[in-house]
Amino acid sequence: MPAMPPTETLDTLLAQIRACRACVEHPLGRPLPHEPHPVLHMGARARILIAGQAPGTKVHASGLSFNDASGERLRFWLGVDRATFYDAETIAVAAMGFCFPGQDAKGGDLPPRKECARLWHDRLFAARPPFDLVVAVGADAQAYHLRRLGLERFAGGGLTERVARWREIWAAAGETRVLSLPHPSWRNTGWLKRHPWFEAELLPVLRAEVARLLGQPPQRESN
Repeated sequence: MPAMPPTETLDTLLAQIRACRACVEHPLGRPLPHEPHPVLHMGARARILIAGQAPGTKVHASGLSFNDASGERLRFWLGVDRATFYDAETIAVAAMGFCFPGQDAKGGDLPPRKECARLWHDRLFAARPPFDLVVAVGADAQAYHLRRLGLERFAGGGLTERVARWREIWAAAGETRVLSLPHPSWRNTGWLKRHPWFEAELLPVLRAEVARLLGQPPQRESN
């Protein structure tokens, strides 16, 4: 991966990402089957990063990350409203793939494109101050950010194991804390029912930390 030029600024880098066409013009594997539309929200002052997998169809169309039912559940988990969530100087959102990757033969979303992480991610996170909290949603985001932050020993295993070890990861973190979450999709409702500790134990810590970083009292709301 090329080193970040010393004069590269966050604004310049974001402009380059939003104009990126690598998955069409220089793809790693099959080209993206539609016009690229990179989606991310990133400000230099945001203290919280939501690191997801890749945009879905609604995000691809709207240009707003988590602009769907999954986003409503995620905002409930965080204890924030839409205005706060979409303020890029308050909460940053950067998935492992910036463009909607397309769908497989069964209609499911494909994995994040590999071009994004190879071209942009290390440079993006070097171009701004460290985050205080990374909320890693999904396996790809968890593996990348745990390794990036020197927590490689927690990057293996399955998603449930990584989420279940949240206390160990929280205690081992340095300047940036990490919380691993399952994807807030309705498809994971069964997972949530099988693992009630997630909502009972992890979510209160997540909401309290988000509220602390935002300088707000934790929201109390019912799902």
